[in-house]
Formats: sequence, structure tokens, C-alpha cells
Amino acid sequence: MSEAPGSHARTLVTAALPYANYKPHLGHVAGVYLPADIYTRYLRLLGEDALLVCGSDDHGVPITISAQAEEVTPEEITAKYRAVQREVFDGLGIEFDVYSGTSISPPHRELAQEFFTRIHERGDIEAKDTEQFFCGSCDRFLPDRYVEGTCPRCGSEGARGDQCDACGNGFEQTELGAPRCATCGSAPEARTTRHWFFRLDHYEEQLREWLEGREGWRENVRNFALGVVKGGLPGRSITRDLTWGVPVPLEEAAGKVLYVWFDAPIGYLSFTREWAEAQGDPEAWRPYWQAPDTRIVHFLGKDNIIFHAVIWPAMLMAHGEYQLPAEIPANEYLNFAGEKFSKSRGVGVWVDEILALYPADRVRYYLAAIAPEGKDANFSWEEFVQRNNDELSDVVGNLGHRVLTFTGKYYDGAVPPGGAGGELMTELLPTIAEHRDRWRSALGRYRLREALGVAVDLARVGNRAFDAAEPWKRRKEDPERCGRDLAALLELVRAVAGLLSPFIPESAARLWAAFGEGGAGPTPGEIAGLGRDTLEAGTPLAPPGIIFPRLELAEE
Repeated sequence: MSEAPGSHARTLVTAALPYANYKPHLGHVAGVYLPADIYTRYLRLLGEDALLVCGSDDHGVPITISAQAEEVTPEEITAKYRAVQREVFDGLGIEFDVYSGTSISPPHRELAQEFFTRIHERGDIEAKDTEQFFCGSCDRFLPDRYVEGTCPRCGSEGARGDQCDACGNGFEQTELGAPRCATCGSAPEARTTRHWFFRLDHYEEQLREWLEGREGWRENVRNFALGVVKGGLPGRSITRDLTWGVPVPLEEAAGKVLYVWFDAPIGYLSFTREWAEAQGDPEAWRPYWQAPDTRIVHFLGKDNIIFHAVIWPAMLMAHGEYQLPAEIPANEYLNFAGEKFSKSRGVGVWVDEILALYPADRVRYYLAAIAPEGKDANFSWEEFVQRNNDELSDVVGNLGHRVLTFTGKYYDGAVPPGGAGGELMTELLPTIAEHRDRWRSALGRYRLREALGVAVDLARVGNRAFDAAEPWKRRKEDPERCGRDLAALLELVRAVAGLLSPFIPESAARLWAAFGEGGAGPTPGEIAGLGRDTLEAGTPLAPPGIIFPRLELAEE
């Protein structure tokens, strides 16, 4: 069953490990890292114990290819791009409890080898002589990403040797049609080499039963994974002919490393152990992975579903000491001008570029507003500016500025008295509570767009109520009634700030601070209290000025 927030003592949230050979673009952020950050912030507003774990995926062919291209070592490539990734995430206000790397995390190599050894000893890993492509021009066997060709499942061009991005299916590289070496372009030949295979077929029935019980999961995850399992699970090669990676812990496997997709998800666990060490409590990781009252939530893009919903759970089942994922909210793609973001083709918007033009919260807002949850979304510069202006500036910003400025000017810069007995307060408090509950329900189901829309809709309610109250007239005719109306509207403005805080934390904190409560934003108890008369009469107000100035379209 899908497990709701609050039903467990703690939640471990992970974001898919980015390869340490690129700087993130907005597609990566919108599909994985921003949703993970927003969801973790939401859990903490509910008072839950939540940990957000991520780090760079340092091993495998993508890293060696990049190192060759830049004529540096894999260690230098991973250090360079890990630092770039940290800078990008920090710039967007994405706050990980730990951000490490699979080549630098002290526990990682040992843990990855322990996983292999334990599963091998259970009889779930077998050695086989296999056919693998060998490039005579490069004089080496070609690991998966060194060979490209036509997908044997859907016929798409440009499929890699282990997976097709177009259809998401996995396969052996020798199944590719019209194969070519990704380095030199020549046609490789098949040669015999020995590799070790994870017997996924041993876990078909267990995986099927587990996936069928995942009610409430996104259909794109559950149905795809079930389809893969029901189609039969052949043994999956988990070793590669490479020098860069975690060495296979077998004497007869000298010169081979663990396949990066066996190695990488173990990083979630090794990074959590690293976090525990940093807290001064080396055993603090255990409840997040071994306690039955823990939820583990993996955020990722749809191209990673097969690894997180089939292979990784099978690895956990085979190991036997860790909890399985409770949720896998995979997102679709964010496209640019109708095309998939692509580093190699220069298609898309990179985070450092947009942050040089606009504040981080304006970027976070738009990406959350168009989050590619049920289908692919499309980034547009024009829509980015329009939605920020029409929604944040004209709705949220306008409400906060009107209510706080008017109250500050005509009511001694403090919350007016008598709000609790006012007609408008009686009307608005249930509305605030209803929006809070809808917001919580949406975020609990990983529907960021819906939850953000609820917060903006509440601001629209406030603007309509302000217009209907006509305080510019009523303050002269009935100043006490006007004060009561403004007290009610202040409650609503404060509620809007609270509901926006996971999405645009810096801006929401500034709006929240207008009520004299500090600049850190709401606490869990305060979120639960939205929809009650919580502002005391006489509380000093500190209008923050214009929080959301209108944006202009940057010149290209």
C-alpha cells in the first residue's frame, strides 16, 4: 500500500544520483531535485523526522568518457563536477543533509562489495561467458555506454548498450542493431568475456507480489515495473571490463568492476552512513534503513524506473537487512521548445545561466508550477516571466503588499483588535483550513503543481475579500469593523506565506517575518494552526516591501 506521511516515525528521502560529469540543467532540477527538496521541507513542516540524501554517481563509463575527452583523470572529473553540482543546488536553495560521491564516501566501496559478496553467497549471482562487443580500433571491450545502435525493443536510434531512453527498456548490448563504437564510430565485433550476473529471475514472484501491493503509486512507475517483471527477468550483468569503479571482490574477477547501476543505488545507504558519522553517532543511519517504522522515498526521472522499482528492490530483497522503498514518485521529462533537454546537442536551459538572470525562488516557483508529474512539460521563457508576474507578483505579492501596507499605515503598524469576533474572520478561517488540508493532501501524494495552485488560490481569495471589504472606505465609516476585516486578512496572508514556504523558502520567510516571528519561516505547529485565530492584537507588523517585483524577459 502507499504509505501516507505521518504513518511512520521517520522518512528517508533520496534524489537520484547525478553522474559527476555534467552541470545540472532545469530538466534535472524539475524532475528530481526540486521535488525532493520541496517534499522534505513539507515533511518537516508537519513535524516529521526527514532526511534528504544525495550525492554524485562517480563510477562507470560516462565518467571515463568525459575524462578522456577532457584529458584528465576520472578523479579530477568527478571532483570538478561534484563541486559544480553542489554550487547549482545551493544556488537554488536545495538543501541536502548529505551530498557525497560514490568515489569519495568512505563506506561506499566496502558496502558495495559487501552487497555483492552477500548476494553471491546466497547463490543469486552466477558467472557466465558472454559475447561482448570489442573494438579493434580502440583495442578494448566496450562497456555499455561505449556502444550505441538501434534499440531491439522499439527501434529507436541512439540506444545505449544497456538501455533505451526512448522506451526505457533494458537489454544486453549484443542485442543492439547496427552497433558502433561510441568513441571511434567503427563497427565492433563480438568476443567472449566472463561476467557475473544477478539472477533477477529468483525474485520475479516476490517482486510481482510487492509491486501489486503498491496501491497509490504513480501508474507510470507501478505499471511499467510490473510489465517488466511479468515479461520475465533474465539475469542482469553486474560487472564490467573497466578500471574505474568498485573492484569485484572475487579473485577470478581481477580487472573487472561492479556495474555502475549495481554500485550507484547503494550510495543512498553509504551516504546515510557518512551522514551518521558526521553527526558523531555512527549508528544513527540504522533507523532510516532498518526500522520497520521508516518510509524510504526515491525521487527520480522516468528513465530510472527500471533500476529503482525492479533491480534495486531485488538487491534489497537478496541482501535481506534493509527496508524496501515505500514510494517511487518518478517524474516525466521537462522539455525545451518541444525538444528533450540535451547537453550534447545544447538544447535546454542550464541552472547557472538562469540564476544569473533571475532570483532562485522565481525559478523554483515556475518549475514547481509546471512540474512534469503526469506527462512531459515544456519550459518557455515567455511563460516563465508571465506566470511569475501573473501569479506571484499580481496575486501573492499584491495581496501581501495591500494588506500589510494598509494596516501598517492606518492601524499603528500592528494587528488590529477584535478580529476573532468579526464576520470576515468567521468566513475566512474555515477557508484557510480547507486550503491547508488540500495543500497537505496534494503534497502527501507528491502533486506539487496541485499544492502550489492551492496556495495561490488562497491568495486569490484574499484579494477578492480585500476588494469586497473596501477598507479605503470602511476605515472612515466604521474603523473598528475595518480593523476586524484587516485582522482576518492578515491571518490569510500569513497562511499563504506558510503554504508557499516549501516552494519558495526565502521569499515566503520574508513574508512570514512581516508578522514579527523571525525570518526562518513557519514551524510545524504553526502550519497545523493555519485556519485558527492565531495573531494577537497589537502584534507589530514589519511590511517587507515588494517581495515579487514584476520580471522582464531577459534579452537573448
